[in-house]
Order: sequence, then structure tokens, then C-alpha cells
Amino acid sequence: MPVDLAELVAPAHTAVVTSEVQRGVVGDSSALPELAAAFRDAGALANTAELVRVARAAGVRVVHATAHHRGDHLGGNTNARLFAGMRRSSVGMLPGTPATEVVPEIGVEPSDLVLSRLHGLGPMGGTELDPVLRNMGVSTIVAVGVSVNVALQNLAFDAVNHGYQVVIPRDAVAGVPADYAEAVLDNTLSLVATVATTAQIVEIWKQ
Repeated sequence: MPVDLAELVAPAHTAVVTSEVQRGVVGDSSALPELAAAFRDAGALANTAELVRVARAAGVRVVHATAHHRGDHLGGNTNARLFAGMRRSSVGMLPGTPATEVVPEIGVEPSDLVLSRLHGLGPMGGTELDPVLRNMGVSTIVAVGVSVNVALQNLAFDAVNHGYQVVIPRDAVAGVPADYAEAVLDNTLSLVATVATTAQIVEIWKQ
């Protein structure tokens, strides 16, 4: 049966969850400059900003999932090469520093929520995201941001395992290299999420 996208992303039960759209990841102080360039050059930053703007106007909840660590890294992961690489970076993801701020192109409005995690590979596992979404009556997550390589896959799988519907606008996410990200969207994430475009979702929310 074809998916009714309009019903799936109806504002009453939908939230946009941005993944790591923060200055230290996709912004001007990125610890991952190749990923930041991919997110900007492909138009994903502009599309995410447009999607979030229209979501707010339509009454769709917006939750920004960011990442940080303590200066002494206490409580953070050390069990993967990704974490080791981030520890060597000169960009400090410390709470209250510019690196943990949502990029200004998207910003944070009073109606938004910001949930920052200290550990893990994705926004949902072991964080407040699931209960917060449930408390708002959310059953569909529109996932945007980075990266298709790691965090967004984690978010999609965790969300589906927790009973949510997941929608991914393919032009509002990025990974590296770009052809790998496209392959993941087509061959993996499309099996667990509804892959759409920013324009399709925006058109629904503007009605």
C-alpha cells in the first residue's frame, strides 16, 4: 500500500529532529570539515533551515539533538575510532561553547527543544529524546542533519525499534562520501524509513 505522506507528517503527531546541526560539526568551527562541506555544498543546510522554518509555522515540534563532552571526557565513549578521532580534534565540544550551538542558519526558537548528549553514536539511545517525544504526542520523526554514516542511521533504527515512523528528506541530510550516503539512503534507510524530499514535506506543511 502506498504511503500517505501527508498523513504520516501531519503536524499534530510529527516532530523534526535535527541531528548535530551544530557549529562544531557542520558549522564554522567544524571538527569534521569534510562532512560540514558535504552538508553545505549539497544544499542540505539550506534545506534543513527551510524545513525547520516551515515546521515551526505549521506547529510541528522541533527538537535539536546536539552532542558535547566534558573537558576531562568523563562519562564519554572511548570504544570506537570515531571517538578517538574527536578526542584528538582541537575543536572542544564543551557545554556552553560555540561548537555546541545550533548553526545560526537554523537557530533555536523559544518553541524548540535542545537535547544534548554526553555519550553514544546517535540522538536517541540512552537519552531523553524518546520520552520527550512521547510526552508531546509524537509518533512520526522527520530526521535531518548528519551524518548518514553514523548518527542518522542510529536514529532511524532506534526510532523504529521504539515504534516511531521515520521520514528522511534525502536532500536535508549528508554523509561522506556523497555516493556512499546516497547508497545508504537507497539500500538501507529506505527499508526502515520513508525517504522523501524537503519540497514534498514543505508543500504538505504549507497547506
